[in-house]
Amino acid sequence: MSPDSLPQSPAKSSKRRSLWRLEEEDTLRRRALAEGIDMTSDGGLQCQWDTFLFFGVRRNALFCRSWLPVTGELKGILIIIHGLNEHSGRYGQFAKQLTSCNFGVYAMDWIGHGGSDGLHGYVPSLDHVVADTGAFLEKINSEHPGVRCFLFGHSTGGAVVLKAATCPRIEEMLEGIVLTSPALRVKPAHPIVGAVAPIFSLIVPRFQFKGANKRGIPVSRDPVALLAKYSDPLVYTGPIRVRTGHEILRISSYLMRNFKFVTVPFFVLHGTADKVTDPLASQDLYNEAASMFKDIKLYDGFLHDLLFEPEREEIGQDIISWMEKRLGYQF
Repeated sequence: MSPDSLPQSPAKSSKRRSLWRLEEEDTLRRRALAEGIDMTSDGGLQCQWDTFLFFGVRRNALFCRSWLPVTGELKGILIIIHGLNEHSGRYGQFAKQLTSCNFGVYAMDWIGHGGSDGLHGYVPSLDHVVADTGAFLEKINSEHPGVRCFLFGHSTGGAVVLKAATCPRIEEMLEGIVLTSPALRVKPAHPIVGAVAPIFSLIVPRFQFKGANKRGIPVSRDPVALLAKYSDPLVYTGPIRVRTGHEILRISSYLMRNFKFVTVPFFVLHGTADKVTDPLASQDLYNEAASMFKDIKLYDGFLHDLLFEPEREEIGQDIISWMEKRLGYQF
């Protein structure tokens, strides 16, 4: 019998209900903030955008966005899976750059992130995020028959996308994947953390481990972008939760052992000065993967959040050019 199925005292039951109500109130507050992000401002690039809820494989309500070209013409579709602690609303400018080249864009907030259900910053299982990503791709694919789809993942989102693409059913629906600064070789903040994480993730999964907080590490050379990220109420800036940290260690360990089985076409991009994820792991992925169509680009001196670096337009164009190459466009 599991601990959750044992009879509970009235005091414990009351505390559980109170925590659930607080979590629900926080989810609704974050969802309202996500809905309120203005996707029409800055850049002067025109597109049709929308927000909606998608119910994942465990019936959690996941907050999603779409950006489509005003022309109605679609070269292809890119589905964005954001990184740990951030949300889809941060990718509006990149989405507009894509729509200006006639690519449609969809994005999904993971559980516990942005406007989606769950405790902020808490991911009970990255395998659930992988499954939600596959289900979301399937939904978009069915709504746009004949339009070829790409998955994009940043940081831990890159690990999620790479694992999803190793599933033959998912790979069949994809023209390729794009990974920026993927979390492929992640080491615990201290060796003892790696040893106790599996145990503590079961006993106190929501506990915030202050020793693993990396907020002080710069992720962009653009001070305005850095300030915008860490003052964004939808970006989780607290210490990482034990289960979330364990899930990241688990998925990165799995991927490192299975690079040789990767066959999906991919483009991996990484900054050589990244202090959050390891650019050498991206090089290992490129070297070891069995994919027939694969590319890598390392940006000298760039940091972790490539699409928020001063050269973001150039990086966005590199991604667009790669997708157009995959689609067979000639220049």
